Amino acid sequence: MDIASPAPAPAAPKPTILIVDDTPDNLKLLSGLLKESYKVKVANNGRKALEIAAAIPAPDLILLDVVMPEMDGYEVCATLKEAPGTRNIPVIFLTGRADEADRERGLAMGAVDYIAKPVDPPTVLQRVAALVPVP
Repeated sequence: MDIASPAPAPAAPKPTILIVDDTPDNLKLLSGLLKESYKVKVANNGRKALEIAAAIPAPDLILLDVVMPEMDGYEVCATLKEAPGTRNIPVIFLTGRADEADRERGLAMGAVDYIAKPVDPPTVLQRVAALVPVP
């Protein structure tokens, strides 16, 4: 009499991180850093970021640059926080604007964290994992 082994449980889907930056090298660096543990989506401008964030399923976290042409990160964050479908997505600003006033502005807009560039990879991984644990 053969007793079949139970099938292994399907792997939990990876959480999704949306990276928004107008600099291709930054998108490549951050994607490479996160792709092993997370599903990564990228946008090189604010309008594309809003489109991806509003899609279903929504990202679990958004890493958002501040300085971008046309629509800056503050405007993207404000738009995200106004819309019912995206207001609860956590946002971490990743930016070269590292002074205290910029940090306070970003956090007051609803961002959960603010990381100065150039980014320190272990710091990014720790802060992302604190908000979006890997299953």
